Amino acid sequence: MAETVMVIEDEKEIRELIRYNLERAGYRVHAVADGDEGLQQLFSSRPDALVLDLMLPGRSGLEVLRELRGEPSTHDMPVVVLTARSAEMDKLLGFEHGADDYLTKPFSPRTLIARVRALLRRAGIEVSGRTEVGDLVLEADTLTLRLGAARSVRVTRLEFRLLQLLFAHAGQPVHTDRLLAHVWGHKGGGDRQVLKQLVHRLRLKLGEDTETGSRVETVPAVGYRLNTSGTTARGG
Repeated sequence: MAETVMVIEDEKEIRELIRYNLERAGYRVHAVADGDEGLQQLFSSRPDALVLDLMLPGRSGLEVLRELRGEPSTHDMPVVVLTARSAEMDKLLGFEHGADDYLTKPFSPRTLIARVRALLRRAGIEVSGRTEVGDLVLEADTLTLRLGAARSVRVTRLEFRLLQLLFAHAGQPVHTDRLLAHVWGHKGGGDRQVLKQLVHRLRLKLGEDTETGSRVETVPAVGYRLNTSGTTARGG
């Protein structure tokens, strides 16, 4: 059976363009024009993925994202955010609220299809269990990063994927391009400045407001490395 994608977009021409191209690509499509109706349909029909405009009448895209991630039945739904705004802060707000990927209008329908495919492919790979590096524990089921017995922080889905690759190569530098492709799920995905901000937010959650002595170390001209303090990663 074809996978279902919901589109919440208030501009009719863009909404119909997205619907047409997704249907041509083999997806079933439900398209609505506002956040309130979209949220109702999301909870009742539970599509496989969501294409969401941020600037909506009534309930905004960020509000839709927040409620979507708060419900057990939809918390892991792949979401591509669309917006006419290209400011870095707008991207970060979308990611902080739970977006998986981001496209700025105007965009290529072919690029949108590629992003949706990548997210659905990644969503089909079940992630569970925990990985340990010294006193750091990354738990997939709860999106939690634990620091020994004293501290536990929730991480976003993008922060989790960043940590997932760093844990897998604990103590070794991981190139920025590889991190971008892994975090966003497709070649050429993501944004170096947004990745830098993801790392900064992780450091703040770990109680580290500078790069000095950070668990997530910057490796100049390469990328980032998880500081293992001489320990070895264990998966479970």
